Amino acid sequence: FWLKFWFKLLPRTLSREAMSKVQLPPFLMDKSNPVGYCVQGAIEFANDSRRLVQRCTKPDAKEFKKIAVACGMGFAIMGFIGYTVKLVFIPINNIIVGGS
Repeated sequence: FWLKFWFKLLPRTLSREAMSKVQLPPFLMDKSNPVGYCVQGAIEFANDSRRLVQRCTKPDAKEFKKIAVACGMGFAIMGFIGYTVKLVFIPINNIIVGGS
């Protein structure tokens, strides 16, 4: 809820037209100044975030199922690799520790 509210406000507060109407001190708009660099970075980040949220869409059922299957296969493969490594290193560890 709050995220949608915030991003609805962003176009009005951080658009170029709004920024030109608001008279900020010149050092805040100068990228060679450390404070201006941070302020400009924050403004660019907010604009990019707003653009991303506006362009994103919810996945449909087919796309969600495809992503879920891919994640499940990844979990299974990583689990199998971990189990195999553990299975191989148990005897090796016993040989090393048990040999002394």
